Amino acid sequence: MKLQAGIVTCLFALFVTGCTHKTPPPTQPLAPPIEEAPQPPPSPAPKNLPPPVVSVPAQKPAPDTTAQTPPPKPPVKHKKPPAAKPAQQASNEAPEVSAIGQLSSGAPQDLRQRTAASIDATERSLNGLGRSLNDQEKKTAAQIREYLKQARQALASGDVDGAHTLVVKAKVLLSELANG
Repeated sequence: MKLQAGIVTCLFALFVTGCTHKTPPPTQPLAPPIEEAPQPPPSPAPKNLPPPVVSVPAQKPAPDTTAQTPPPKPPVKHKKPPAAKPAQQASNEAPEVSAIGQLSSGAPQDLRQRTAASIDATERSLNGLGRSLNDQEKKTAAQIREYLKQARQALASGDVDGAHTLVVKAKVLLSELANG
């Protein structure tokens, strides 16, 4: 049993230390250094050369400023949509229904009304917060009020899409404020 333990110990020591007669890897010979031959000095320029010839390019004639420019194109006029039919005529015809169903009119007036209502609702919700706000929340509330102010100005100037975008931003901030 002791013999086996001794053999195991020797094998273990041999295994851990590895082979004792390792040979170093062969070294590769290096290439000889490159020796550059000295360059001969530049030869002096010949002394009997003719003088250089300098030529000036011919100038183009000045553009004629009296030539008439073509008249500007008249602005493109867009056709107006056809006028709405009187109520009596419209009721006699069957309304056209799209294959995908009835679509909203998307009229600017409809979007204008929805945007104005959304501005008012957002402001009421902001004023209706029933808790005191910390400093960061007060800054957010001020930003919401600024967006609503800008949305009203955009709506008054006729920029319905811009007003709608601003009120959507205000609503996003308000939802974060209400949940925080």
